[in-house]
Amino acid sequence: MGLTYESTGKDSLKELFNVDKTDNQFVISLAGNPNTGKSTVFNALTGLHQHTGNWPGKTVTNARGEFKYNNRDYILVDLPGTYSIFASSVEETVARDFICFGNPDATIVVTDANCLERNLNLVFQVMEITKNVILCINLIDEAKRNGLYIDGSGIEKELGIPVVLTAARNNVGLDVLKDKIEEMSLNKEGNSREVVQYSDRIEKLAGEIEQEIKKAGIKINSRWLALRIIDRDESLLKSMEKYINIKVVDQISLKFKDKIEALSKKEIRDEITEKNYKLAEKISRKYVKQIGKKNELNKKIDDVITSKKYGIPLMCAMLALVLWLTIEGANYPSELLSTGLFKLQDILKEWFIELAVPSWITGVLIDGLYKTLAWVVSVMLPPMAIFFPLFTLLEDLGYLPRVAFNLDHLFKKACAHGKQCLSMCMGLGCNAAGVIGCRIIDSPRERLIAILTNNFVPCNGRFPTLIAIAAVFFTAKVTAGGLNVIPALIVTGIVILGILMTLIVSYVLSKTLLKGVPSSFTLELPPYRKPQVGRILYTSIIDRTIFVLGRAVVVAAPAGAIVWLLANIKIGNMSVLAAISGFLDPFARCLGLDGYILMAFIFGIPANEIVIPILLMAYLSTSSMTDFQSIDQLRQILVSHGWTYITALNTMLFALLHWPCATTLYTIKKETGSIKWTIAGFVIPTAIAIVVCFLTTTVAKVIM
Repeated sequence: MGLTYESTGKDSLKELFNVDKTDNQFVISLAGNPNTGKSTVFNALTGLHQHTGNWPGKTVTNARGEFKYNNRDYILVDLPGTYSIFASSVEETVARDFICFGNPDATIVVTDANCLERNLNLVFQVMEITKNVILCINLIDEAKRNGLYIDGSGIEKELGIPVVLTAARNNVGLDVLKDKIEEMSLNKEGNSREVVQYSDRIEKLAGEIEQEIKKAGIKINSRWLALRIIDRDESLLKSMEKYINIKVVDQISLKFKDKIEALSKKEIRDEITEKNYKLAEKISRKYVKQIGKKNELNKKIDDVITSKKYGIPLMCAMLALVLWLTIEGANYPSELLSTGLFKLQDILKEWFIELAVPSWITGVLIDGLYKTLAWVVSVMLPPMAIFFPLFTLLEDLGYLPRVAFNLDHLFKKACAHGKQCLSMCMGLGCNAAGVIGCRIIDSPRERLIAILTNNFVPCNGRFPTLIAIAAVFFTAKVTAGGLNVIPALIVTGIVILGILMTLIVSYVLSKTLLKGVPSSFTLELPPYRKPQVGRILYTSIIDRTIFVLGRAVVVAAPAGAIVWLLANIKIGNMSVLAAISGFLDPFARCLGLDGYILMAFIFGIPANEIVIPILLMAYLSTSSMTDFQSIDQLRQILVSHGWTYITALNTMLFALLHWPCATTLYTIKKETGSIKWTIAGFVIPTAIAIVVCFLTTTVAKVIM
């Protein structure tokens, strides 16, 4: 019999776990350690029929999908990756609670064929909770390349549960997995024996407590609950309050209080862990054989890429190469797009004139809204369409975890948690996602440090600004056939500065506002894998390029119209736009900027992507120059408004260091639950941006 919950007034999966199912649907949970290919199995089974949501009362997201097999409908719930049921993080807690109290029709535990022994610990823990377990040994293609043979049928007989060997990336074994899901969902007959046997003292006491649990009529796996009462897992007991009659459990615990307290809590947990790992070792030795030569290529590559001598220089070189390809590759398509879009602007304007549309409407819609959209698309689309596929390629290859590995020791020296380097890498895509990614850090103090410093890593919304300014202002004149690497090196330097600033601020916070000792953790490096072209194109074009461009367009279009109105509404002899920029100009000049630049950053709070479009819209609304037909003419627009190399450098520095966008600030508020720390998340980077730009401007004035 599988584990069920006793109703506490919330008697549906939808109310308990936000899973909406019909009577004829089966619910399947998908569990597993991180880096086992669990999400690949999920994607392979559900395809595009998936969506995300939040667990009730949690900010942790979950992925749910649907698939049909033999005319039966299934809901697949992809649980957060976890190493153990003995949860220590929010993600592990929600994964455990769903398995324990969600009463799924079957639970698939995905393991990595290359490190099966380590992954089996979770399998045994889940088998104690529910009898309806399917073991999915994934990545068998990689195991084969490593010379490993896995006797799946032998493991199946040993454990008494269905075992399926899969290579989900290549759709190998998925039909067999679906057969096992159907069989278990319909028959409800899982493993009936206890795989892990503990010492007599634990088994005897557990048996006595089991009898009381059965007498009380608690509809839950009695042996598992008895072991948890003995183990005194406070996190689990707290979760039980939401799902079962905890008063009855407390009464049973009180009855056996003396016998339970006679057993050391640490010794109990150590014995449970030891028994699991010994059984995992036994099964691994018996059914996993090294029959071929182990593939040492991963190790040889990692010896170079993650070495102390070459790791960080290679990381910087890789970043510079990606940025150089982005900048060089974006120039020509950007010029083509701008030429075409601004020609269309002229055509639209002629139509409006022929239709006798009032001039102010023409101004708002064509010179304001459309022109801003044209700037956004022509300036942002080409570099993003190149940068994001390259970035996703490195991610798919398995290189990004190596970046985190290379930076791990630096974060420890900064008195921060090593996992902060992972959340920082997430911030390269989106700072809001990076802030959410800080949940992987167990320590509240170190999690807060990571949240407050994530903004120093340039997100995908700031990369177009950095790349555009570098390409326009720092492009050197080179001979025919020469390689113009200066813009790429400039942007690389800016990114490295952001990493250094993250380390410095993390250190300062850990010694002042957030004092404490850094925690340790184990960073698991996935093997290098052949990139999936379809996934790279989908993720980079749909999830990133189109998403970022779409957000920029949605925000930039009305912003362009507003900027045009501000530029054409007069207060005396001065436009509102000029008045605002004039008010900001004295302070902005101290930072090596001008009033229009600072105003663009302020108006760009909704999204970093719109800073450059707003700035150019403001300039062009007060300039005799209208459009640009090439990168060189774009440079002329900036120079005509007083830009120098110092202005360009300070604009890039301010873009890197200034306040987070509105989405990130909102995310900080949601994650910390504190207005105080949200304000700190705004003030700290802004103050640093002001100080850095002031210093560079002062030094430049002294030198020049």
